[in-house]
Amino acid sequence: MGAVAGLVDLRALLELRTAVPADSSDDTLLVRCDLPGTMQLYTVPLAGGELVQITDAPDPVDGQLIDGARLILLERDHEGNEHTQLWLVAEAEEQPLVVEPEFVHRDACLSRDRALLAYTTNRENGVDWAVVVRTLRGDDERELFAPGGWNTPVGFSPDGSKLVVQHDSARAGDNDLYIVDVATGDAEHVTPHDDDAWFDEPVWLVNGSGFYAATNEGRDTKAIKRYHFESRRWSVAVESDWDLECHGDDAGRWLLVHANEDGYSRLELRDTRTLDIVEDVPLPGRGVVEEPVFAPNASALAFKFSSPVDPGDVWTYDVDERELRRATELPRAVDLAVLREPELHRFESFDGESIPVFLWEPEGDGPFPVVLTVHGGPESQYRPAFLPSFTPLTQHLVSRGYAVAAPNVRGSTGYGKRYEHLDDVRLRLDSVRDLSSLHDWLGTRPRIDAARAVLYGRSYGGYMVLAGLAFQPERWAAGIECVGISNFVTFLENTAPWRRAVREPEYGTLERDREFLIEASPITHVDRIRAPLFIQHGANDPRVPLEETEQIHRVLTEKGIRCELLVHQDEGHAIGKLENRVETFERAVAFLEEVLR
Repeated sequence: MGAVAGLVDLRALLELRTAVPADSSDDTLLVRCDLPGTMQLYTVPLAGGELVQITDAPDPVDGQLIDGARLILLERDHEGNEHTQLWLVAEAEEQPLVVEPEFVHRDACLSRDRALLAYTTNRENGVDWAVVVRTLRGDDERELFAPGGWNTPVGFSPDGSKLVVQHDSARAGDNDLYIVDVATGDAEHVTPHDDDAWFDEPVWLVNGSGFYAATNEGRDTKAIKRYHFESRRWSVAVESDWDLECHGDDAGRWLLVHANEDGYSRLELRDTRTLDIVEDVPLPGRGVVEEPVFAPNASALAFKFSSPVDPGDVWTYDVDERELRRATELPRAVDLAVLREPELHRFESFDGESIPVFLWEPEGDGPFPVVLTVHGGPESQYRPAFLPSFTPLTQHLVSRGYAVAAPNVRGSTGYGKRYEHLDDVRLRLDSVRDLSSLHDWLGTRPRIDAARAVLYGRSYGGYMVLAGLAFQPERWAAGIECVGISNFVTFLENTAPWRRAVREPEYGTLERDREFLIEASPITHVDRIRAPLFIQHGANDPRVPLEETEQIHRVLTEKGIRCELLVHQDEGHAIGKLENRVETFERAVAFLEEVLR
């Protein structure tokens, strides 16, 4: 269909490799890289050089350095089931550290001297998360913080005597920080607040007198605030009209302020003592920075940079020499010069709300069919990075003669707390109405054929696909849906117990909101769906159970609506394996070509 003369091969796009920092010593980076087809651990010199593979597991892994590259802490699950276990890797040999496959052990947090490990586990009852602390060598594990609910260790103090823990509340987008004495378990609540507020992980001052953390407490966007131990008070350190986050080094030299400006990254390097801007960190282009990490001695900063036209490598910035270097240089079988950048627009929704959307339009006169890609979450944001579940498909479709639109409908993060809460519980269907308004806006563009508009989304984005087809059947020509919710009631009843506890603040509770949840479920309105649908799901998905897909597929098939189903037995909520991504997207494109021809 359309302009295929400059077709960019889909498999070649999906095979573009990427890398992201996991940890750093003073001279070595630990990176996650998908050269084997799944994310595995490698080391590379901080100044750049040859990648050395450390792990070769069948599933994606993550890790941290303990003794340089000689000993590594490893986190991995089994076939996407998210039952993460902890291992030690020495000389390429895995040794179990915390392995009980029926439970989850995750969010590993190491003290700076690597003597202590904290992690969180749901082994008590499958629902509540307890923070556990132990040494790496001994058998001295003990529960440190377990008030119930969701708890995550996020940073030891420089001397290892205290641990900051995030505790999520029963409200969407709201949490607290506790400082826990590692020796006694005594916990101090340091974030009392009246509004809904989120507090990120801390950046400790080197003398332990306080820390910096990003928070939207008392404001719409996230600022950087400082907590003072002596006065037990917070003060604003850096603020902006955009969301900020911060990172630091063990030497206490730098505070990195990362601004999310309409989805694009900007980095400021500041002096931790004066907060003066030393400089804006240069980036390889206009795009998104992920996982910035300093060398412990503060000599260098490493980060992943990617964009819609750059699959992403690890870059390092020498803060003394003021030099940006590429630490990894992964093979590229695609000429990146042929890839297309999106344009950022805003459209007015049904109630006057301004909604951002990134739009790709092919070369030529059109009119072109258009695919709307809706991000998951919903507490998330489409950002102009190279995203494995979106960007290869997007670039292939644009080269094939499709327009692609990626909106950040109400409820997305990155635009302030007010905007993020516009879809909570009973406001759920307002975000679906944003899709209808986007369809109207696209219809005003002369090179787009809104009569051939398609919805594509994963996870919560999959729900949005099904909801669009059910609530606005006259607008959508087809849908591509992956791991989406079709019935909020059965979803909440059958999702992993620990997931239900964190999803009900966003979606509503079965006890209080059942009637609305039924009304907002696409399965309730399945008789209105008339567009053909392609669905993918992982059999081991603990978040959105496979039954959510099976029930919508079963009903549509019985109605005679074309509904293709692809189930991967070795995947969970994400598609972690390259060959499964290739199969999913090749079949999805073939489906589109058939139903829109």
